[in-house]
Amino acid sequence: MARESRESLDGGDGPGLEPRTILRFWLPLAATWLMMATEGPFVAALVARMPEPMYNLAAFGVALAFAFVIEAPIIMLLAATTALARDRESLGRVRRFSIVMNGGVTAAMALVALPPVFDLLASRVLALPPAVADRAHLAVAVFLPWPAAIGFRRFQQGILIGAGQTRLVAYGTAVRLSTMATTGLALFLHGGLDGAVVGAAALSTGVVVEAGASWAWARDARRRLELRPPASDGEVPTLADVQRFYWPLAVTPLMNMAAQPLVTFFVGRGHLPIESLAVLPVVNSFGFLFRCPATAFQEVVIALGRGGEAAIRSLRRFATLLGGLSSLAMAAVVLTPAAGLWFSGVTGLDSALVPLARRAAAVLILTPAAATVIVWMHARLVMLRTTRLVTVGTLVELTVLAVTLFAGIRFSDLPAAIVATSAVLAGRSAGALFLLAAR
Repeated sequence: MARESRESLDGGDGPGLEPRTILRFWLPLAATWLMMATEGPFVAALVARMPEPMYNLAAFGVALAFAFVIEAPIIMLLAATTALARDRESLGRVRRFSIVMNGGVTAAMALVALPPVFDLLASRVLALPPAVADRAHLAVAVFLPWPAAIGFRRFQQGILIGAGQTRLVAYGTAVRLSTMATTGLALFLHGGLDGAVVGAAALSTGVVVEAGASWAWARDARRRLELRPPASDGEVPTLADVQRFYWPLAVTPLMNMAAQPLVTFFVGRGHLPIESLAVLPVVNSFGFLFRCPATAFQEVVIALGRGGEAAIRSLRRFATLLGGLSSLAMAAVVLTPAAGLWFSGVTGLDSALVPLARRAAAVLILTPAAATVIVWMHARLVMLRTTRLVTVGTLVELTVLAVTLFAGIRFSDLPAAIVATSAVLAGRSAGALFLLAAR
């Protein structure tokens, strides 16, 4: 049965894909993620150059972690729309589902921003110092439009990717970055606001403007789908089908992004907690620069992998090369003087924190390769509609992360930032190995 489903989904054993075909489809999406990866270092550089940078960097990292967790259920709308929206009926059902999801994450963000709720989370759960908690609360409130804008944008981008218009996705990200940079610089120059609030305002404004641009650019592709009748009634997913397909995907990034507050929880109780909280947002943004090429590859596999097993083999070879080169590129920066130039010159990190940042980043060198394996397997499982295994793999990753964090904080004297990055590497590697074994 599994073999029959695979052959039916992939459309038999058609011709393979030329590397340049994959490259043309992937490059705009990779550019999109790479541009998004510059957001973190840019905002961190602004915050690091404002008053009380250590407290504000820590507060911004905490607020961003909350925003990431709350947006997690709608992250996979991009993959779901790419995979399911193929005609007017399926488009309408995915659209209705996305509206409900966007409303839910907005309500969750508003709940966390309520003072009694945030105070409970900040003081009782995360044990944040008051100087960090107060700034983080304001930043969380500024992030209120963030999750729904992300969900709306990813729905529109899924339509564009399904239509092969990946270049327009990159254009939208360029609009987002220019808006973010303009907003951040204007607030930075104006002064009067905490750095954490400036960072949150810049990111939120950029996402909202990008969502509007994506909606406008996807108009023609939406109209074509709205005019396309389904090939047969059996091919149109019901709303219940969409829910069954999507819920494992929704839980997956929720668990994955729940790692952020989990890390914050343990780091706040470890060795050098304030220094580690200040360093980790910078290190995580740096590491994402090298993981984002793999992240962009998921929708490439979903969209192009329908060409048959020969196409899958071509995509697999491309993924192998991509993962290896990404880790090598990260090593070439982290293990050379370029790391010091990046952390002190580009991000503006205090010189006293640069050695800790370099050590923490060095631990993450293999994560781009592991991330490529995970993205590849996620895409294949989405194509085969066996999304439950995606969730199980992420559960394995999160479990190993939590165990490593607990053991490192409880039984070692390592700086909390080193424990955190070691736990991330251990969890990511375990998730990749599980998915490879489960296939």
